[in-house]
Amino acid sequence: MTRHARIAPSILAADFARLGAEVARVAPLVELLHVDVMDGHFVPNISLGPPVVTSLRASTDLYLDCHLMISDPIRYLDAFAEAGVDGVTAHIEAIPDPGPFFEEAGARGLDIGLALNPPTPVASVMPFLDRCARVLVMSVHPGFGGQSFIEGSLDKIAELRETIDSAALQTDIEVDGGIDLATVGLAREAGADVFVAGTALFGSDDPVGAVQHMRTIIETSREP
Repeated sequence: MTRHARIAPSILAADFARLGAEVARVAPLVELLHVDVMDGHFVPNISLGPPVVTSLRASTDLYLDCHLMISDPIRYLDAFAEAGVDGVTAHIEAIPDPGPFFEEAGARGLDIGLALNPPTPVASVMPFLDRCARVLVMSVHPGFGGQSFIEGSLDKIAELRETIDSAALQTDIEVDGGIDLATVGLAREAGADVFVAGTALFGSDDPVGAVQHMRTIIETSREP
């Protein structure tokens, strides 16, 4: 069965002085944007907050996929919901019992996802797959862009793909970290649906051409 593949440009790699223009360049070719939120505590970096998302929302109608790399994601749900995000993904390492997060995010009408870091086994999110719009497999250690893809992530994607398909779930498998023209096909063949790419797109001299090339690779890759 062919699954709908989506490329999610990560605005973390965009030129923030020209964020609206950067987004406008790729917007006709994609369906969603990936918004990395880092608190300097859960990960050793600080990125952006609700004011940037509010400005981003005013400049695009694309789905905003908000990746909360923060220690207390429930605390900020109101702020990000009001800023205009469509979906929120929190880390299972930050919320080993994600029940309250599901309830609070769902009450605000947000799509919900869980993310797992490279050392975290897939088993940690398996009990919650039926409540997730997406599972985000980190293929780098979170906190900084431009890192190399961890190939062991492909086994996690494949394991999730088999479980999700066997249970006939609609949960997307998203992959984030080191996704470029050399790795996107591998991730697709392992079973990923959504491909977060930052440096490979916004760091390119031709972001539009990079998106098009990446899409061609995805469409011609063999699915599991």
